[in-house]
Amino acid sequence: MTPRLVFVHGVGKPRVVATDLDEWRRALGEGMRAAGHSRRVPQLLDGTSVDVRFAHYGDLFPGREPQETEASEEEAELAQMLLDAVDARLDEPREDREEQVLRRARNQLAPDGEAQGAGDVLRRVLAAGNTLLAMPGLRTVGGWTSGRLMVHHLRQVRQYLARQHPDEAGAGLDTRIRDRVRAELDPAGPTVVVAHSLGTVVAFETLHEHQAPVPLFVTLGSPLGMRAAVQPRVRPQPLRTPDQVREWLNFWDRDDFVTARPDLERFVAPNAASVAPVSRRVDSDGAYVHPAAKYLAQPGVAGPIAEALEAVTSA
Repeated sequence: MTPRLVFVHGVGKPRVVATDLDEWRRALGEGMRAAGHSRRVPQLLDGTSVDVRFAHYGDLFPGREPQETEASEEEAELAQMLLDAVDARLDEPREDREEQVLRRARNQLAPDGEAQGAGDVLRRVLAAGNTLLAMPGLRTVGGWTSGRLMVHHLRQVRQYLARQHPDEAGAGLDTRIRDRVRAELDPAGPTVVVAHSLGTVVAFETLHEHQAPVPLFVTLGSPLGMRAAVQPRVRPQPLRTPDQVREWLNFWDRDDFVTARPDLERFVAPNAASVAPVSRRVDSDGAYVHPAAKYLAQPGVAGPIAEALEAVTSA
């Protein structure tokens, strides 16, 4: 049986699918070699034994600025996203320099006793974003180079969860994004799904609507741990592993700012087959650790993917 492997990307600009697919596939190949699965790599890279696909949706996000009433709601939710991430890190032991940065950002996001006028929330969010760039791993080439870019990426998470921006047929942005992912899944056979960042939320919801088996669901740098800004808005509630998933591995890096409260098994219930997410920490080299390729090149991430593909092939 030829297994299908579907990559689901996260936030960012519209994708060049062939370019991103090649990057993710090569990173996965590097990780597989490091994990001792060199025999699988050539077949994976040339597509002879694995049907590898890349689900893209970055072009669907609206380019317009939100209306005034929508903007106010959006700014408050963006502030909550950052606050969730900051508070999660303050709950852990940190070096003095890191803790100072986090507390300063928190004071900017949630000042005590100060009135917040029109536009003030957004200014605070941008200021906190710029402050957080002093954290290791947030400012470097290819990463978040400004607080405004950080906010732009977080806005995409908010736009997906807002369930708005319908098209002419009435389908909301979130529905159209899930349709893109669903189109890449095998409707009858097994699909191994590897999702990154916002894509972990999209894939989680899509797999709840999927009927064919998913031998392995891998989430990388997931924002599902954002307790106030993301968890209550994800569907269906209460959160539980999609029924068709047979194994769920969730990987996080300590320096990945998106993964607030990364132990998903604490708040995601198992499915009927008793499958729950299993969270594992990885430590990437370099300054910016959030990109999917950083995770995929890790042998601890790539090894289980190779094993899942091998199991499907030999079934």
